Amino acid sequence: MALLQISEPGQSKAPHQRKLAVGIDLGTTHSLVAAVRGASADTLANQEGEHLLPSVVHYASDGTVTVGKAALEEAINDPHNTLASIKRLMGRGLEEVQNETQGDIATYQLTDKSDGMVTINTCIGELSPVQVSAQILKELAQRGAETLGGELHGAVITVPAYFNEAQRQATKDAATLANLKVLRLLNEPTAAAVAYGLDQGGEGTIAVYDLGGGTFDISILKLTRGVFEVVATGGDAQLGGDDFDQLIAQWIIRQVPGNQDHSSLTAQQRRGLLVQAKALKEQLSAQPTVDVAFQGWTGTLSREQFNQLVDPLIDKTLKSCKRALRDVRLTTRDIDNIVLVGGSTRVPRVREKVQLLFGRAPLTSVDPDKVVAVGAAIQADILAGNKPDSDMLLLDVIPLSLGIETMGGLVERIIHRNTTIPVAMAQEFTTYKDGQTALAIHVVQGERDLVADCRSLSRFELRGIPPMVAGAARIQVTFQVDADGLLNVSAQEQTTGVKSEVQIKPSYGLADTDITSMLEQSYSHAEQDKQARALREQQVEADSLLQALSAALEADSHLLSDTERQALADEMHTLQTLRESGAQHQIAAQIKHLGDASAAFAQLRMDAGIKRALTGHSLDEWDEQAGADSSDKNID
Repeated sequence: MALLQISEPGQSKAPHQRKLAVGIDLGTTHSLVAAVRGASADTLANQEGEHLLPSVVHYASDGTVTVGKAALEEAINDPHNTLASIKRLMGRGLEEVQNETQGDIATYQLTDKSDGMVTINTCIGELSPVQVSAQILKELAQRGAETLGGELHGAVITVPAYFNEAQRQATKDAATLANLKVLRLLNEPTAAAVAYGLDQGGEGTIAVYDLGGGTFDISILKLTRGVFEVVATGGDAQLGGDDFDQLIAQWIIRQVPGNQDHSSLTAQQRRGLLVQAKALKEQLSAQPTVDVAFQGWTGTLSREQFNQLVDPLIDKTLKSCKRALRDVRLTTRDIDNIVLVGGSTRVPRVREKVQLLFGRAPLTSVDPDKVVAVGAAIQADILAGNKPDSDMLLLDVIPLSLGIETMGGLVERIIHRNTTIPVAMAQEFTTYKDGQTALAIHVVQGERDLVADCRSLSRFELRGIPPMVAGAARIQVTFQVDADGLLNVSAQEQTTGVKSEVQIKPSYGLADTDITSMLEQSYSHAEQDKQARALREQQVEADSLLQALSAALEADSHLLSDTERQALADEMHTLQTLRESGAQHQIAAQIKHLGDASAAFAQLRMDAGIKRALTGHSLDEWDEQAGADSSDKNID
């Protein structure tokens, strides 16, 4: 009798046993799709053998949609209907981008919708960045399905580590439109670490420097026995190779007599100039000078001139690196390896300055264009269940602290920045006024102490709280951040169990620049924030004391003489005046003084309350009741 062969677990080649999953690097200038085939992960090519898909979509008036290289060829002739660098518009509003001069964005005709999400005017109508990104994802998913020979189970899609809530949600929405199941959103630097960590097989602390076409990310990761942990992130969601191209284009315009800025050019001329600038940038990576010709002017651009143009942008990325290291109290000497990711890291000046900062040559053994997609494919293969025994663990962190607004416009942080996700944290809060039956919960994100200096994410209400005296209710607020960095907030009153919750799906009109500036301002305004918080806390305490005393006087002012009432009113007026003046230390002193001054009144109210409770009852009755209560407590 012949023995039937059974494959090793997780190694079967049968399509019915292996789920097809891909990793997608949804980039600003180029996108890629990768998959694990056999024992290794690699990017997938189209029928022409091209791995990189230009992140460009062209819409024709007859409804035809083309994606990639074919769309890119339409860029100069039809710039308003050829949409590139769309990633820079993901999760942003019109106000943020209407003055953009960054690459292709400058040629778009933009409008704002009521929900705050920017749209692009095209020949077939208004299109959102989500719709355009969905077309790119469809093309990549189709390539993956055709190459792997079956329907995809899902995909891991990468995003910049500094993408905020709105941008992450926009990316997931684009995948939904593309009919693509998202296994996980993965930070781009983390994906690169997955690929490099497995390839190198080492342990230690790694800095992942990711400079792509439109975004920059720096992540500090610790690799220990298969555990990839992101301990700090930083970056700039509006800085990349597109900006290098723009600087070259602006330099060329200045050389042409009579031209001072890009506003003198048509949309076609601007797009053509940017194409030329990109080509010049790439040539300068291999040669010291390049010839330039534009509108009758001819000249040369040297690598030295190019370095002077881009040095300020590169220095901004290095500042982010230093800040990320400072966040986790590390120095450049603590970094074991530097990984370069993104096509813009091919610029010699970038590599030179990164090496100068860290004091060692960066790793470049994996194609910087492909490494993110490869890492995403490895993670997708695991999440699809093809490697159930894998010991690789991936831990990301949230980039900015999350919390809620408390009285006085103060922020109480519940989850701090750089906390590993997924995570759930809870904290108890209480009511501010007597008889309060509802709670307004305002969810914010940021590093400052005042709500006005942070970013609003969502608002919701918890109703049905039993009326109690101020401070008696116990409301537990829980924050849950999933593996994609998306937030769910719930609030529950502990005695009744009444609950309310919200899934944070933020508006799209949020500033990317705020993310970087929030961190900078949290450092530069640290002392100012400390003083402002202390003042607000004193003002809230003053308001609470004044409110309580006003209610007490309204109910029991007859317990005081006219002189005593006037003296107490004068002290309350003094506190109110100081509270409005913002004199922090004087407020604190007056709160104590008013507390001492009202102590006798509080004692009188307590005595009167006891007297009212005893009226009409004998002491014997109270003794009998006390005995009965004591007997009840002892019943099993």
